[in-house]
Amino acid sequence: MVVKVYGSWRSACSQRVIACFLEKGVDFEIINIDLEAGEHKQPPFLLRQPFGQVPVIEDGDFRLFESRAIVRYYANKYAEQGPNLLGSTAEERALVDQWLEIEAHNFNDMVYTLVLQLVILPRMGERGNLALVSSCEQKLEKVLDVYEERLSKSRYLAGKEFTLADLSHLPGIRYLIDEANLGHLVTERKRVNAWWEDISNRPAWKKLIKIANF
Repeated sequence: MVVKVYGSWRSACSQRVIACFLEKGVDFEIINIDLEAGEHKQPPFLLRQPFGQVPVIEDGDFRLFESRAIVRYYANKYAEQGPNLLGSTAEERALVDQWLEIEAHNFNDMVYTLVLQLVILPRMGERGNLALVSSCEQKLEKVLDVYEERLSKSRYLAGKEFTLADLSHLPGIRYLIDEANLGHLVTERKRVNAWWEDISNRPAWKKLIKIANF
């Protein structure tokens, strides 16, 4: 069955889900939601997602939103298909969950603010808050220093294998480098940069980049 993804190729959260689907070989179709026109805040979409955020998936009669919940669900549902994205032991699964939490609360919050202030607001004709940008950049540097230390001990964030912990970072780092011109935050850290070069060259992510025409 083809999974319907109500979202946008430009949305980092939609990209997270699509990257997971491409890794696991899940058939899907994108039902484009025009974010610039505010379609995600209109009543028809709010019936699917009451908080007005993308993406939402519909898999037959099953509906789910929140991108990290979606990728966990499909990584588990198709555990025997494609790469193991959840970890093999209880400890590995716990580390995957730990780094997904870190990505959501320590990394993504900073990236979202930076992209909003440096990319989205100027695109709308508004001026970003440069003081806020400076503060968030400094905080993100400290976060990435923690990543640098972690990656000195393992190839990937949760251990020896690529998992959702790594996949979940792909959209945000792409935005940092390609849209916000903050690539130095990655390249100045040897191990973080090597990790990024590794995960961003996975066939599934490269396919997403090609399809999305980034």
